[in-house]
Amino acid sequence: MHSAADSFGCLGLCSAWRRAADLLEASGVEMARLEARYLICAAAAISPVALRRDATRQLGEAAGQRLSAFLARRLRHEPLARILGHAEFFGLDLVVNEHVLDPRGDTETIVRATLARIAADRVLRILDLGTGSGALLAALLTHCRNAFGVATDISPPAAALARLNLARLRLAARSAVLVGHWARPLASRFDLVVANPPYLPRAAIGGLAPEVRDYDPLIALDGGFDGLDAYRAIFADLPRLLQPDGLLAVEIGAGQASNVCALLTASGLEPAGTARDTAGLIRVVFGQPRKLLGSQPETV
Repeated sequence: MHSAADSFGCLGLCSAWRRAADLLEASGVEMARLEARYLICAAAAISPVALRRDATRQLGEAAGQRLSAFLARRLRHEPLARILGHAEFFGLDLVVNEHVLDPRGDTETIVRATLARIAADRVLRILDLGTGSGALLAALLTHCRNAFGVATDISPPAAALARLNLARLRLAARSAVLVGHWARPLASRFDLVVANPPYLPRAAIGGLAPEVRDYDPLIALDGGFDGLDAYRAIFADLPRLLQPDGLLAVEIGAGQASNVCALLTASGLEPAGTARDTAGLIRVVFGQPRKLLGSQPETV
């Protein structure tokens, strides 16, 4: 790796991009050209437009060394977002680090499907349980201008990062982030409760891709023996957390919809529909207080 990468500095920008993409592709990175573009732009502190505009300009020794270091990390399966220090979620730029899950496109399903069910100008109190980077709350507050949001996370470093992201997005005045186990720090009711809890069965974690297994925090992955421990804990508090006309939206893993709906029913609430991700998998389960539902909910 070092002999190939150390020569980046003498290459033109476009040539360095192609060489970086070849190295990533040879190691099995699916979106090698895209990731190489992100890495070279970060290494050279340039925009994608400048990369194409100045394609023949020499990368330079310092930028070449940075690119070499970035590639070495990526070839050890460190996620791109960890290397860059930020990730995009629902059009927002979020700071990420080793204390939180990388925001994923599948989780955008919660935001998209929830926004389809609520009026953008409605006055709302939103609760985001296990917020991590603050991605869900930030996206919802950005699109719900009259909403105020509270987020919780058991990890103090994760809560600090969520506060940072909300402040960077100018949402600090409409949000608060608390350290605690799910909803234990709270005593008030909310119009909307969202969560992307750990839902992987413990035995499945060893078989994950190294980008997830070795870099995402275990506490954000491990859902217990059957993957449902977090839902049991969250749903136990829902009757006291949701307003009578409130809505719950939780992300789930593949094949978990029926079990999660059964847990909702056992908690005294009712399933209120589902939403599918771009791959067609049921990714979100909605819930509402039972007394509000007079008919079978539709699936989104």
